[in-house]
Amino acid sequence: MNEKMDTNQLLQDTLQPVETDDGKALIPSKKCQGEGGTSSFSSASFNFINSIIGSGIIGLPYSMKQAGFPLGILLLFGVAFITDYSIILLIKGGNISGTWTYQSLVNRAFGLTGYVILSVLQFLYPFIAMISYNIVAGDTLTKVFLRIPGVGPDSLLAERHFVILLTSILFTLPLSLYRDISKLGKVSLLSLVLTLGILVIVIIRTATLGPQIPATDDAWTFAQPNAIQAIGVMSFAFVCHHNSFMIYGSLENRTLGNWSCVTHTSVLSAVVVSLLFAISGYSTFTGYTQGDIFENYCKNDNLATAGRFCYGISIFLTFPIECFVTREVISNMFFNGTLTTLAHVLLTVAIMAVSTVISLAFDCLGVVLELNGVLSATPLVFIIPTACYLKLSDERWYHGDSLISCLILIAGVFVMIAGLVMTILYPQECSHGKEMFYCLSSNSSATNITISSNLIETPNWNATIV
Repeated sequence: MNEKMDTNQLLQDTLQPVETDDGKALIPSKKCQGEGGTSSFSSASFNFINSIIGSGIIGLPYSMKQAGFPLGILLLFGVAFITDYSIILLIKGGNISGTWTYQSLVNRAFGLTGYVILSVLQFLYPFIAMISYNIVAGDTLTKVFLRIPGVGPDSLLAERHFVILLTSILFTLPLSLYRDISKLGKVSLLSLVLTLGILVIVIIRTATLGPQIPATDDAWTFAQPNAIQAIGVMSFAFVCHHNSFMIYGSLENRTLGNWSCVTHTSVLSAVVVSLLFAISGYSTFTGYTQGDIFENYCKNDNLATAGRFCYGISIFLTFPIECFVTREVISNMFFNGTLTTLAHVLLTVAIMAVSTVISLAFDCLGVVLELNGVLSATPLVFIIPTACYLKLSDERWYHGDSLISCLILIAGVFVMIAGLVMTILYPQECSHGKEMFYCLSSNSSATNITISSNLIETPNWNATIV
């Protein structure tokens, strides 16, 4: 431990604060380069947007159900603003302290205790995100494979455990073995194209399926009791702070102005997609919305099956970014930030293996999103960037950045504590793998889903059948 502290102190002593002018590099180029390549503005933006729009996006309609639709929209904008603001604040904090990683920044601000806490959180968020990606892949692709002629319920391709293992070995592991994050730029672009295709499918189903599903009584109530938990889900969907320094370090032109443009472009793009997804998904299913929106669509819905397939592929393309961060945290804590080729491969395989094993044991995405949101995402988005800036900045408390940082910090602490308590006391139900009541009619199809009058008169709207 003392050796690690000496190494971190030496790193901090060698890095000196630099100019904050928009046209000058925030961090010395050679020191920031590390193992990363050089990304163009568009490549860095694609990686950043892909980092934001991960598995969390399919939980956003569910967050509307938790918060209440009107309040949910306002909260979504609020979380997006805080995300954008705190990302830039994070890099400014790095400039003030002369540090070039999230961990070294917190170490400079709060010492070894802060370093350890941040490292744990920075590891947990992407690691749990990887678990959620596997859960999504298992849920969505099994339904896709069941639509293939000859594949029945007893087939291996219909078994989520087999699908998770298969996709992990064939797709996510090879991509995760890359050492240069800039090489994932084109991969991230493809993921974004697929996400836009999924959004189009969700919007189409809002128009064709939504009118045939009766809205719940409190569907359009302004606020719901689980609004705090909804913030946790939204924070999970938007957090990207854990890889901000990594993506910033891959930029060709590392200036505050360039980084601000990347951040604004990425967050704004993510907000537009997320808002459309949340509104369309919730408007279709209202109070029946599940943590995984694709669990709401009928298994024999061919258009939804296409959406499941696209989302499964996009998950494979997003997974490596989270694995990069998880691996970097371990590398910085235990290997002084340097991995040999063999150590790189072994560590990647170990991370993949552990996350895969855990994902085989859990299948309820809503709970995973809530817990990761309040325990990991909220501190990474609300608390740590603002706390570091307030600790390192010489600005007076009534200065704009200082005042906003104080408000965000207080809100973050409240959301984290209250969200965790509510998640434990009021766990959300999960209807994983079950057909919803509106799918039970024999006349249901991808374009025409009929709800029988008997079902409409049934008082238990949540009745489902395996």
